[in-house]
Amino acid sequence: MAALSPAAPATVRRPRRRRHLPLWHAFWILAAAAYFIVPIISLVQFSFGGRVDGHSAGFHWYATVFADPNFASSFWLSVQIALETVALSIALLVPTAFWIHLRLPRLRPVMDFVSVLPFVVPPIVLIVGLIPFLQPFTFIYSRPEVLDFIYVVFAMPFLYRSLDAGLRAINLQTLAEASANCGASTWSTLIRVVVPNLRSAIIGGSFLTVAIAMGEFTISSLLSFNTFPVYIFNIGQSTSNEAAALAVISLLLTWALMIALYVVGRGGRTTAQMAATR
Repeated sequence: MAALSPAAPATVRRPRRRRHLPLWHAFWILAAAAYFIVPIISLVQFSFGGRVDGHSAGFHWYATVFADPNFASSFWLSVQIALETVALSIALLVPTAFWIHLRLPRLRPVMDFVSVLPFVVPPIVLIVGLIPFLQPFTFIYSRPEVLDFIYVVFAMPFLYRSLDAGLRAINLQTLAEASANCGASTWSTLIRVVVPNLRSAIIGGSFLTVAIAMGEFTISSLLSFNTFPVYIFNIGQSTSNEAAALAVISLLLTWALMIALYVVGRGGRTTAQMAATR
């Protein structure tokens, strides 16, 4: 008779311990949340405040805002500028970051220094330096599209840093060599291989770019363009409650635009994953 092999010892699964958030960490999370949420709540309350004809204003300020034709024109102008800035920034910085990481790694410190210059140079100084450079281009200088080029400079630190972190997180050299072995050109490698891997970084940088373009006031005011922040400021000179209502609307619309960008990015990612699995 064959000897019976001893039974394998049964593995005992230990119950997982639930990790509780330390009290000190919870305090700082709640403090950070309150720092952002409390001012928004106060702003919303103020936008419903005041009295009109002896009655509580309620939605009166919002109705007044939506009835103003300058509201729609200024908002859509800011949306147009924001989307153009995002597109121009991506078209300029994605190939630049890709080429520096792949072929010119010695220029990384130089590009890191250049990318933080907009933080150091005040907006007034920057626009004073850019105006003489842009004035000869009369076909663009007198149009609001000139803000696209200026906002690209402001958004460069955020988008480039996001792309830099995304490129450091992937094995770019291996991906590029594998793509080249399959016969792909450099541009094909960038568009079909690298960009899908940088989708999260591009979307994150685009969020910040949209926030900058939708909220910038100084440059558009100096150049006499009636963007949404300039419109809010002009309204605030006469009616503070209406300006508060405009600020709430601006916050909601900006978030809606960011969510739309996120949904578009997620949809593109799903398409790329489906194509890769075929």
